[in-house]
Amino acid sequence: MSFSASDVKKLRELTGAGMMACKKALNETSGDMDGAVDFLRTKGLAAAQKKQSRIAAEGAVSTMVEGNTGVVVEVNCETDFVSKGDDFKAFADGIANYILKEKPADITALKTAKESEVNELTLKIGEKIDIRRFAMTTSTGALGSYNHSGRIGVLVNIEGSDSSNEKVQELLKDVAMHVAAASPKFLSADDIDETFKKKEAEIYAAQLKEEGKPENMIEKIVEGKLKKLSSEVCLLEQKFVKDPDMTIRKLVESVSKEVGSELKVVGFHKLILGEGIEKKEDNLAEEVAKMTSGN
Repeated sequence: MSFSASDVKKLRELTGAGMMACKKALNETSGDMDGAVDFLRTKGLAAAQKKQSRIAAEGAVSTMVEGNTGVVVEVNCETDFVSKGDDFKAFADGIANYILKEKPADITALKTAKESEVNELTLKIGEKIDIRRFAMTTSTGALGSYNHSGRIGVLVNIEGSDSSNEKVQELLKDVAMHVAAASPKFLSADDIDETFKKKEAEIYAAQLKEEGKPENMIEKIVEGKLKKLSSEVCLLEQKFVKDPDMTIRKLVESVSKEVGSELKVVGFHKLILGEGIEKKEDNLAEEVAKMTSGN
């Protein structure tokens, strides 16, 4: 018995299992819908998928550099306890390694390729597992990374030299650590988009009104604040966290002179574990009240 795309969709709606799992189930059962449902239940995939409605804000950020390619990826689970387990940590590192080797086009392609492994780990540890996002970059120069306790991952791309030079290695590490600590939003002032500037200007103006500044002074004060914006949000203009008397731009220029080559930071990526995920706050008193009230 053959099956169609609509059959796959129907099976997914019935079981909540992933698309690839549904295709496999229909293949295994020659298109028999009831048999496919039983197949998924037997494999536990339907049960695994039910966990996907839960909130997974814990987990790990894994960073990996090999040759001229670097990867930072966030993989989530539900609890800090599971995130510290060997199975989960090995899985997150395995995903980073897979990205390095196979270079998936986007997060959708990555999730599709790893769907069965995600389901298997979900069943094994009993928590939702989600490969949330990743960034991959290649360099004609040198790549550096920094990982802070599996919660912050950074990649930095510097051109003008390879990473065999010890001074360049140190620079990569320093800049990556700075990105982790200072959270720049842009590389340089030229990269700040107008939408961001407009939003910041509106916030500044609202703050000044709240402070009671005269209307005729607000515009000029906002202009002054916008001129200083690059030193706050642009990597190259920020003060180096290890030496506030020096900007990152000056640091790069200083190392360039030492190695006899013009070095240039051309990009960076940073992922923070759980950033942007709305975590569920459990209230034990409320839960107990609900249970005892019979509602």
